[in-house]
Amino acid sequence: MSRNPDRPLSPHLMHWKWGPHMLVSILHRMAGIGLAIVGGLLFAWWLLSAASGEAAYESFLDWFTVESGAINIVGVIICGGLTWAFFQHLFNGLRHFVLDMGAGYELKTNRRWALIVVWGAILATLGLWLWLLWPALVNISAGEF
Repeated sequence: MSRNPDRPLSPHLMHWKWGPHMLVSILHRMAGIGLAIVGGLLFAWWLLSAASGEAAYESFLDWFTVESGAINIVGVIICGGLTWAFFQHLFNGLRHFVLDMGAGYELKTNRRWALIVVWGAILATLGLWLWLLWPALVNISAGEF
């Protein structure tokens, strides 16, 4: 099979100008995979620890709870990442729902909604975790442990 020299080659990714719509497309896939794998493993661990008895369940909770005023950073990073992945996947799914209806394909509109998805997921994650950790943060700032 020979190539016709008059036909252009398909452009490589480096020839495209990156935009927010490309970013949210990649983040949507990454968030979905993260939710499925990490979230699924955590869910299975939770179920197994709950079924294995009180000691196993306490061991599970030690990874994700606030104990004596100190925040378990590993649990916050894992749960914070899963929360961000959830909001990113949710907001981009809603964006795609609107696109499937035939709206939002204009370049400026598409760019604006892609940026709203990215920043909305970050702000929703921060807002939820601030709400969840507020009692612990108030106790720490008041000097109560």
